[in-house]
Amino acid sequence: MRSTHRRSRSSLRLIAIATSALLLLPTGGKFLAQFPGQTPVVKGPWQDKSKTPDERADLLIAQMTLDEKVSLLHGPGFARIFRAPGVEAPTISLGNAGYIPGIARLGIPDLQMADAAVGVTHGSAFGRYCTVLPSGESEASSWNTDIAREYGKLIGTELREQGYTMSLGGGIDLAREPRNGRIFEYKGEDPILAGTLVGAEMKALQEQGVMGDIKHYAMNDSENGRSFVDIIADKRAMRESDLLAFEIGVKESGVSAVMCSYNLVNHDYACENDWLLNDVLKKDVGFQGFVISDWGATHSTVKAVMAGLDMQMPEDTYLGDALKKAVQDGQVPASRVDNMVHRLLRSEFAVGLFDRPLSRTAVDPNPGLEVAEKVADEGTVLLKNANGQLPLSASGIKSIAVIGSHADVGVLSGGGSAQVDAPGGNAVTRAGGNQQFGGAVWDPSSPLRAIRNKAPDAQVQYNDGSDPASAADLAKSADVAIVFVNQHTSEGRDVSGLSLPEKQDDLVSAVAAANPHTIVVLETGGAVTMPWVDNVSAVLAAWYPGIRGAQAIADILFGDVNPSAKLPLTFPKSEADLPHPTLATQPPPGPGDLKAPFPGSSFRMNTRQFEINDDEGVKVGYKWYDAENKQVLFPFGYGLSYTTYAYSDLKVTQGSSPSVSFEVKNTGSRAGAEIAEVYVGLPASANEPPKRLVAWQRVELAPGESKTVTLEINPHYMSIFDEQKSAWELAPGDYKVMVGGSSRTLPLSGTFNVPGM
Repeated sequence: MRSTHRRSRSSLRLIAIATSALLLLPTGGKFLAQFPGQTPVVKGPWQDKSKTPDERADLLIAQMTLDEKVSLLHGPGFARIFRAPGVEAPTISLGNAGYIPGIARLGIPDLQMADAAVGVTHGSAFGRYCTVLPSGESEASSWNTDIAREYGKLIGTELREQGYTMSLGGGIDLAREPRNGRIFEYKGEDPILAGTLVGAEMKALQEQGVMGDIKHYAMNDSENGRSFVDIIADKRAMRESDLLAFEIGVKESGVSAVMCSYNLVNHDYACENDWLLNDVLKKDVGFQGFVISDWGATHSTVKAVMAGLDMQMPEDTYLGDALKKAVQDGQVPASRVDNMVHRLLRSEFAVGLFDRPLSRTAVDPNPGLEVAEKVADEGTVLLKNANGQLPLSASGIKSIAVIGSHADVGVLSGGGSAQVDAPGGNAVTRAGGNQQFGGAVWDPSSPLRAIRNKAPDAQVQYNDGSDPASAADLAKSADVAIVFVNQHTSEGRDVSGLSLPEKQDDLVSAVAAANPHTIVVLETGGAVTMPWVDNVSAVLAAWYPGIRGAQAIADILFGDVNPSAKLPLTFPKSEADLPHPTLATQPPPGPGDLKAPFPGSSFRMNTRQFEINDDEGVKVGYKWYDAENKQVLFPFGYGLSYTTYAYSDLKVTQGSSPSVSFEVKNTGSRAGAEIAEVYVGLPASANEPPKRLVAWQRVELAPGESKTVTLEINPHYMSIFDEQKSAWELAPGDYKVMVGGSSRTLPLSGTFNVPGM
């Protein structure tokens, strides 16, 4: 979310001070209950739970002054939130990502915001435990809304237990640029998959009594130069890709907030882009919550407010005194400010912030460990398994070589504002303090130990992989070699390429040459190239697997878990096959550019903008590779199992709201779960890529068992956006239905017709 500045270590160690002083209320309100440091509950007509959140918000707004309204629409500034030396900090701020004080006389609660994309950040800074969940890509690889709900429920629970009232997670920018440093936070390259999963996650999070957020709106598909890159894209392409993901997520979750991004879109900053915020999000999608700026992404007062921005964070530069003056001068209607406040308050009422008093408590780590392991179990993708190399037999293996990626002590995590503190500190350096914007952090979950536990009678030896020749010597003497490789990714920078860094490709090649039974475990934020793939026997994509990642990896290696995950994004063969083979970079710094934004008031490091033309249009992810007829390393929707599945008996119901039914049979000897995928090819007149995902279902099957799967196809997911009419339409003509286990393994096909008007 925020730029990769390093916060002072001392500021992050400060514990929020909860004041126990009672606040006096003016005539008309009195205390019902108060927790020390908590905004008191005040009697008033807006506390009538029989009224709708909108009615309650309007009743409360009627009691507010202009100063009070404006005070809810901005943060207190970087230096105060992040407690810069010599700067007075809010005494009741919990000191995470953001804070806006409430209004005690009206019982309006404080906004305590926490970064929480893959778990609640800064837990160890306050002596609190927070679960390090697997990455968003791991969650997305499950293709399972039940997993997404558990993911969101856990984050919401741990937020509330620590006194936070708002999450800043929920990233779903599509993987247009596979070198994006934040892909690990997101949910793949397909808008329907990403939108559905984030919708389930945010709905479950908000059910815990905290507000959710979906970000970064919109087209924030890379990190390099993110504060001044201008994305040039046509409206149809955006509506059918990134914006469709947001639309689905918002509608399915009722999420409280949408965070607008740093970048420009068609020459207007996203946080002052009238078409994005007003026309699409608030009017077409019907978003009822508030638009919050990314940290430092606000650039104006009147333009931003009238374009649909509702809250500036973390500063008050534009939506503080400047907004009040704009109202007084008639540049911003008072009704617009009322609408901004209404959107915030109705969201607070909707999730119960007024009705469920907060209290801080220690987080119970056990539920989090269970959820983290379940997500990693269902999110680890088996990419290759030649000659049944996996699962390993603990009784049949005498020696195992474990090599590389600090697998003796931990598993890798992604960096930036999504970095959840590793319990006990970085497993590699054992250093505490601020982990977010430093180097790579390994969570203390040891694959070496987990593998030894699975094979107690085998000799399991470790080599750090720094010397390929030494690693190959160890591998040569072992029955099986397991090579752990990684690519660290982080907010604020894209990776320079898709190749594994630090000559890890050479390491894998050397080990594979020494031992034909070489297994590779990938700990990456997204796709990587694999020049050695033909020479290894098995490959697992573990992503960033979280605090129970080692146990999940070992469970799959030894067959205690039958893998079922499918890729939420394409692994290309090479960067030459990408829509933009050359990585976009920011312009070099010029005279006067800001180098260190903290503790200043903006992340805008310079104002010299440059453009990226997303001329691939609607061809995002697998749609690009299909339309351009490119071979890929591993396709979207792909993933292997320790059993096999067969598809048969497709039936298609005709009409503008068609349904499909088909049989899936487990043809192997192990119980497993298959993710059955349904794609539709539109009529040629639509001028679309060959197919798009429209539905899927996870099917659990015993050996030899068959089940009938029936799925309805949402007409919206088959529609195209007519830019001239500014409307969605179903193109008349013949539609092809394709069903199978990946976007490029679709054994069943049929057709249906949508008649013309």
